[in-house]
Amino acid sequence: MAKLHRSNGFSILEIITVLGIISVISAIAVPMFANAIAGFRVSGDARSVSNAAAVAKMRAASDFSRVRLYVDLDAKTHKIQSWSKASEVPPKCCWVTEGGTTALSTGVNFGFGVVAAAPPNTQATIGQAAPCTADDDTPIANTACIMFNSRGVPVDSSLAPTKDALYVTDGAMVYGVTVAATGMLRLWRTLPVETPQWVVN
Repeated sequence: MAKLHRSNGFSILEIITVLGIISVISAIAVPMFANAIAGFRVSGDARSVSNAAAVAKMRAASDFSRVRLYVDLDAKTHKIQSWSKASEVPPKCCWVTEGGTTALSTGVNFGFGVVAAAPPNTQATIGQAAPCTADDDTPIANTACIMFNSRGVPVDSSLAPTKDALYVTDGAMVYGVTVAATGMLRLWRTLPVETPQWVVN
C-alpha cells in the first residue's frame, strides 16, 4: 500500500485571511496610536510648563530675588529668568536667563482655543499671564510671564500679588497651569469646548 505524502504549509486562502485580519487591526490601531502620541505630547508640554513655573517659584525663594517664567507665545518657547542685582547703580539691572529655552512639541501651542471660562477659583476671565517686561519695564509684545517674589508669591510688574495662568493646547485638549495669589500651582485640563469642565490633572 502506497503512502500519501501531504505537503506542509499554508494555502493561499489562509494567507489572505491572515493578511485581511492584520489589515483590519492596523486600520483600527494606527489612528488610536496617533491620538495617544498627540495626547502624550500636549500633556508632556503642559507638565513641562508647570514644572518650570515651580522651579521659578523655588528659585525666587532661594535667591531672595524675583524670578519669572518667560513665555514667547510666537516662538512657542519658555525659559526661566532671574532679576540680577549684581551691579545696581542706580538700583536697577537686568533679567538674566538661567538654563536653556524649552520649546513646545510640534502641533502644540500656547492658547486655549474656544474655551470661554477659566478653571474654578483662579482667574476671573480666562487669558494668558500678563506680558513680560524688558529691563526698562516696557511690555514685550507676544509674551506672557509668571513672576514670583522672594516669598514665592506671584506678582505683577508693579510687584503687587496676582493670580496668573498659562494655557497650552493641541486643539484636542486644553491644559491650564494656574498659580494662586498664595503661590499654589495647579495643572488643569478640559476638552476644547466653550463651556469647559476643568479637571485637576
